[in-house]
Amino acid sequence: MNKTISEAIPSQIETDDHPLQVVLLLNVGHALDHLFLLIFATAVGTIAVEFNFAHWEDLMPYSVGAFFLFGLGSVPSGRLGDLWGRRQMMLVFFFGLGAAALLTALARGPWQLAAGLALIGLFASIYHPVGIPMLVQRASRPGAAIGINGLAGNLGVAGAALLTGFLVQAWGWRMAFAVPGVIAIGCGAAFALLCGPQGAAPGRSRKPPQVVLPPKLLARALIVMTAAAVTGSMLFNFTTNGNTQFLTERFENLIEDPAMIGLLLAIIYTLASLTQVVVGKLIDKVPLKRLYLCLVLAQIPWLLLASLASGWWLFIALLGAMVCIFGCIPFTDAMIVKYVDDSIRSRVAGMRLAVSFGISSLAVWLLGPVVKASSFAWLFLIMAGIATCTALVVLLLPSDSVVARSQG
Repeated sequence: MNKTISEAIPSQIETDDHPLQVVLLLNVGHALDHLFLLIFATAVGTIAVEFNFAHWEDLMPYSVGAFFLFGLGSVPSGRLGDLWGRRQMMLVFFFGLGAAALLTALARGPWQLAAGLALIGLFASIYHPVGIPMLVQRASRPGAAIGINGLAGNLGVAGAALLTGFLVQAWGWRMAFAVPGVIAIGCGAAFALLCGPQGAAPGRSRKPPQVVLPPKLLARALIVMTAAAVTGSMLFNFTTNGNTQFLTERFENLIEDPAMIGLLLAIIYTLASLTQVVVGKLIDKVPLKRLYLCLVLAQIPWLLLASLASGWWLFIALLGAMVCIFGCIPFTDAMIVKYVDDSIRSRVAGMRLAVSFGISSLAVWLLGPVVKASSFAWLFLIMAGIATCTALVVLLLPSDSVVARSQG
């Protein structure tokens, strides 16, 4: 009898939600992850002047290493998360990201800057395959948890626009890296104190997925999920890395203050981020494929309008586009939770991220040359075409009726 009770206690601990302070730090980690990756894109105009570049577009390719390693590093990060432990990897994430940012703030030329950004990308690669599976590992409502976590991540995008704009204007671009770096290290210390041992690494236990699909359907779902993640990540990278310069160009003679441009972007990103909370709640209630397809199709008219608009009409069009782009972000994580055993979730997420972010890092590489050779109008037309491709890919997901039968 005593043995039975003692065996039941660890099981109960494992299924309880994380303490609130741990959930908060995991969500703050997502915000920092996206904030760090976009500091450079927000400050690139100022950095280009200091490093004697005639055009910001010419400096933009130096950041591609950050996004390439952000994807490639997800594979070892996911494996270590499953087999070594997610808590340990989150500590590496917080402390490593902070240290990398402080080193980047010391860069004296474009190649030192590129090396620092690549290091930021490498440590940032830890969060998605480790932090999100750790968050949903004990969540009683995983869709809602993913939605709130997505909101936190995109508040980090908004924070990059607002905080970086303010720091660059007040103290220069180096402080835009140094201040978040110190914050990340502080969060790492708090996480070490507040998040207790998590027991055996997930890869040494087994928790079945919500839906057990036949092997062929599971393989199809994972392939479609990865392909949709690639196109979705391209849209995310094109917009979040280019929106500062896009607004600066289209608001010419209306708003000249970089901090005000940052504030407008922060408003757009904050409002768009709220979509993820709504989507997260809907994922727990509405068939996933139908919901995903509706949001992807809604991206197309907003991107077309943004390609033509200027001034305050552009603000409205860009807000609509970002609402739909951000609203699609939770779906790949929701599919992993729905279809993949927890013991391998970090590895599956890592492989998916390596492919999607590795390929979509080309968006960062191409952003400057495409805009320089043509215009932002053409860039947004290309993005509308990418959204159309995403919709075609989502149509290949297993039908809602098949998923429902598998759940039954």
